[in-house]
Amino acid sequence: MTSRDFEILYKETRLNLEPTSPSSIVQIRVASQSSFGRTNSTRIPNSAAADNEKGYRTRNLATASSIYYRKHHASPRGFHWRVLENDTVLSIRAADVCKQQNTADAPLILNLRFPAAIRTSCIGFSDPEDHDVLCVHVVDHANQLHTITLRPDHFRRRSATDSGLGDACKSYSPPGFGFKHPHRLVVISSEQLIITMHDGGILRFDRNRAHEATNGTMWKETIYNVAGWGQSLRGLVPFQRNATIRYDKINMELTAATATAITSMGHDTSFLFTVCLDHRMRIWEAQTGQILYTGDILNTKRDPQEVGKWVIDPSQVNLIRILDNGPGQCLVATYSPIGAGEFKFWKVKANNQGSVHVADCFPEARLTPSSPSSLDVWTLADFSMALQGETPELWVLWKNNTTYRVQKLTVHSRSETPFADGWKGVFVENGMPAAQSSGPCDAVDSTEKWLDLIFFPGRFSKSTLETALAMYERGLGTYKETSSKAGKSIAESICSVLGSTTTLDRSGAGGMDYEQFRGANETQWMRFWRLLLELDKQRGEALSLVFDPEDVIVWVACADSVSAIRQCSGLDRIYHNLESPPKGGEGVAALVTAGLSFVEGFSDSMSQLSRAALRAEIYEDSAKPDDERIQQFFDKAGFWRQITEEDCSQVVETLGQNFRMLTPRLYDDLFDLITSDGETNSQELREPFTALGRKVIVHTVQDTIELHWQILFSQLILLVHMEFEIDDEEAALHSRFDVGSVYRRLIDALRRLEQLRWMAKTELSIPVSKADRSNSGTASPTAKRGNEETYSITALEGLTGHLFGLSESNNMPMLSSITDLVLDLCSPGSSTELSIWLLQCWLLKHGRPDLALELNPFAEQDPFSTYVQGRVFLAVNQFDTASVYFRRASVGLSVSMKNVERHSASLLDDTEWNLLNTGLPNYYAHIVNLYDRQKAYSYVVDFARLALQFIHGHTDDAPGARSEMLSRLFTAATAISHFDVAHSALLSMDDEAMQKSYLRKMVEKMCETGDNAELISLPFSGLQNKVDDILLEKCRATKDVLNGVPYHRVLYAWRISHNDYRGGGAILLDRLQKLRLMGEGDKVAVSAAEDALDTQVTRQYLLLINALSCVPPKEAYILEEHETGRTAAETHALKNGRDDLEDHLDELAQNLQASAAAPSASLGRSEEAEDDEALVERMKRFASLHGGAAPLSSRKLLTLADLRKQYQQELDRIVAMQNNQFGFSAEEDDFMDVGA
Repeated sequence: MTSRDFEILYKETRLNLEPTSPSSIVQIRVASQSSFGRTNSTRIPNSAAADNEKGYRTRNLATASSIYYRKHHASPRGFHWRVLENDTVLSIRAADVCKQQNTADAPLILNLRFPAAIRTSCIGFSDPEDHDVLCVHVVDHANQLHTITLRPDHFRRRSATDSGLGDACKSYSPPGFGFKHPHRLVVISSEQLIITMHDGGILRFDRNRAHEATNGTMWKETIYNVAGWGQSLRGLVPFQRNATIRYDKINMELTAATATAITSMGHDTSFLFTVCLDHRMRIWEAQTGQILYTGDILNTKRDPQEVGKWVIDPSQVNLIRILDNGPGQCLVATYSPIGAGEFKFWKVKANNQGSVHVADCFPEARLTPSSPSSLDVWTLADFSMALQGETPELWVLWKNNTTYRVQKLTVHSRSETPFADGWKGVFVENGMPAAQSSGPCDAVDSTEKWLDLIFFPGRFSKSTLETALAMYERGLGTYKETSSKAGKSIAESICSVLGSTTTLDRSGAGGMDYEQFRGANETQWMRFWRLLLELDKQRGEALSLVFDPEDVIVWVACADSVSAIRQCSGLDRIYHNLESPPKGGEGVAALVTAGLSFVEGFSDSMSQLSRAALRAEIYEDSAKPDDERIQQFFDKAGFWRQITEEDCSQVVETLGQNFRMLTPRLYDDLFDLITSDGETNSQELREPFTALGRKVIVHTVQDTIELHWQILFSQLILLVHMEFEIDDEEAALHSRFDVGSVYRRLIDALRRLEQLRWMAKTELSIPVSKADRSNSGTASPTAKRGNEETYSITALEGLTGHLFGLSESNNMPMLSSITDLVLDLCSPGSSTELSIWLLQCWLLKHGRPDLALELNPFAEQDPFSTYVQGRVFLAVNQFDTASVYFRRASVGLSVSMKNVERHSASLLDDTEWNLLNTGLPNYYAHIVNLYDRQKAYSYVVDFARLALQFIHGHTDDAPGARSEMLSRLFTAATAISHFDVAHSALLSMDDEAMQKSYLRKMVEKMCETGDNAELISLPFSGLQNKVDDILLEKCRATKDVLNGVPYHRVLYAWRISHNDYRGGGAILLDRLQKLRLMGEGDKVAVSAAEDALDTQVTRQYLLLINALSCVPPKEAYILEEHETGRTAAETHALKNGRDDLEDHLDELAQNLQASAAAPSASLGRSEEAEDDEALVERMKRFASLHGGAAPLSSRKLLTLADLRKQYQQELDRIVAMQNNQFGFSAEEDDFMDVGA
């Protein structure tokens, strides 16, 4: 018998148990009673990954695991617990799939570290009705009973455990454990516990509320034995019984209970059901310790001489389950592991007098579970009961080493054949996908294929990858415990290690042997892959089966994972039951079988060509007719070249001659199976999903995508093949139904799946939000080191995760609600719209423009989608392409619209949204801002010009917008040295203050970049004097005229170009004076090859003389200012507001007046005197203009003759220096010949 003999109605979804971030794990050390029950919390240790299989199992694989659901409180309601690290750590986390509205998630994992190894069979939980807490009860091998009270905040905020648990953790050493050995723990309530002992008795613990006041013991103990009598602890004397069985170094009595269950059946007292080693069920009244019933668990009489054949192994723990089905009664299921195993159902009734009535529900029927396969040894490891309406259901868990199977049986309690429906199977995905083979013509390197396979979201845990890499390095002999992989991701480390094992050698012909290199590389990756699979296989060992009665979902708790059981969709049922399809699905099953069988024979190259042809159809919106599109796909795919007659005959055999089975209705039935009603996700959520629930949805979507893709892709290939297979026009498919319509529907469905596939496989790191960090209380060690704490999330969850949940009208079980939600998400007509532009915005917001760029083939063509594509290209620095998209979207995003929905995943703020749909100027201003952030100034110039073109002066905001764009235009043009554009913007500015400021920036920029010629060539209409003033200010502030920006030369050129030769001479004189102060006049050439008379000073004299030579003789003068060397009289005169120049001008005016008054003055002399007077007036005006700049300076009028004289004196001074003739006083004009 194989698993195919069971009808598959359910599927599993396997989830990893990795925390979202390292800070999600909180380590809490539980102290023993000797430490007064005090606890402390510590940070998670940064221990290295295990480098061997034993260490890997110890750290990551649980020895016991299950899920506990609270009855009285729901936030959180479920808790998943695991026992790790040699049974010293009890790890607990919230395990709710959905939560109440506005309720915070509980992401923390509490690792309770015990001083001694805990007994995995003595772990229990309780839910006090009057307090919203979780009570944990644990018995360790040191025979201490630990009671730990955890609040919901402990699972939400790290700060709740920063100072330890304090009085919330209490330890107690029961005296009864001194001579009795605990075997099983049963929790009745937080106030009452029962522990079954090795001798068949039970030890009841009642909480002592008075112990807090009297500092007494926490629990009051009462012992009961199988005879039903009870006495105090001091009066009990243990004795040895005859029939025992050895287990865990203890002789167990056959009356010892190995499996237990508790129920109240609506009464004030509780009833303890036990299955004992002697194959009997006993019912205890918990309050009195009285045994109310004893009987064989299969209701069969045994021969006393064959008691040993029916002894149950003490390791069996899951042998009884109770289902309350009314007041005062319950349904009990017992399982006998003896032989092939058998179930028995009991109807138990209890009355108020303390008695129970036990009846066999089906005395004439036997239920022997069918193992998944008769070829292997399977063990029934666990089972659970559920009540669907009034019909009980039995769920069982089979194990074969690390492999498991789940089955379900519906029990018809009122039927003569209660088990007639038979066992229904759960499809468990055990195999891993294989990596595609690599060839020399592949566009993608084989390493990328392996990385995509290994790092598919949720496939392997990080600890598995790290351990496999360490073991692989040990096998190579290159592993070092102290080797540092700091700064490297796990993917980089794997590539580095595997890449070091392969070298590129030369072939026998002398060339590079790429084929050998490729083959050796594939071999190393395959070895690492197999090692990963061996480690990962251990993670899937099933430990327990749990049924959630409130949400109605089944869980399988494994060593390092958890699997959710969900209901199959219609297409799932057909695919997994092709040999025996459900009623009404025979036609679709035949169609699916034909397609899968046809494509299965394709070679790798044929499959690649077909997928390439499909990508062209998915990504491109073709306007061609349907028949041309089908013909084009047929030609591009080219699969007709390799199909054989056998392949074609199989299709004919399945679908009939000329494919007569195909009808439009058959394809409608197929599409109905992948189409939801469209209302699953469109309603307001009543209970949104938690992080665990969203993870279930994402992994279910991944599985559904692969299944739907496989079926629909094969159907597309099959449809195209059948369309061209029949030569008879009357029998062709297109003559019977619209083939083009089916083709389009298949393409649309595959396009939706391709988008979802990308979103489900693309994973990125998201920084932990401030709210989550504040909830965590304290920063993690990673965050303290300065690295921002992140967590991984798929693009699917990031974009659509907030839509996952139960709607207001959803009253379906969780195992079917998950399927409906996923089916709607994958449906072509889904109510969940996959807005590619919104996903791109989300990726851009989180700094992944590379991923956003991959989505461009799916992007829509509406204006905002086009704009978002421009943002994507802008983020990857493809500015030119981005400008094309921005221009294309300009008209659509400038038109005013009402009620615009502002959704951009926070990529655009309110200010940016306000610039859209409010006219072209505002839109282009927004684009200018975008390019300005990227410092792409040439595009800032382009779009600023466009904005200025559309700014009209009649609007109120036009002046401000125009001023802003001119400012942006000027700044960008100046930054890229487009000074002609900056000049135009400058002249267009109306704000004089801004114009003056930008003029200074432009002049300084042009001088600093050496664009002096362009500066002089620009007209600067109306701003020439301001340019001169700016340059003059820079010249006066310059001390070192030989280094830095040559402002003197620029101003000289500026004034000469504007025919201001005397002004040019003045700035040359200023430079001459500063050269003298720098001592440049004394730097005389000493080599014979250089001209000693050619110095910086003499050259400056020549320039000055040449400049004044261009001025008419009467105007060939300049004003010289002296800052140093003043006499006392000069200083006094300056302080009185006069200097020697003014005195000279006054004296000259007096002489002219005297000569004009002389009687001998002739007519010609009068004309000359008038000219002299005019010259004096001009000189006075010149002095008044230049005197205000330096009122305390000594000024002197220099004519061209004076400058020539000074030049000659400078030459004589140089010659004297060459002849070693030096003067002793600086005030003397003559030189002394010291050599005479």
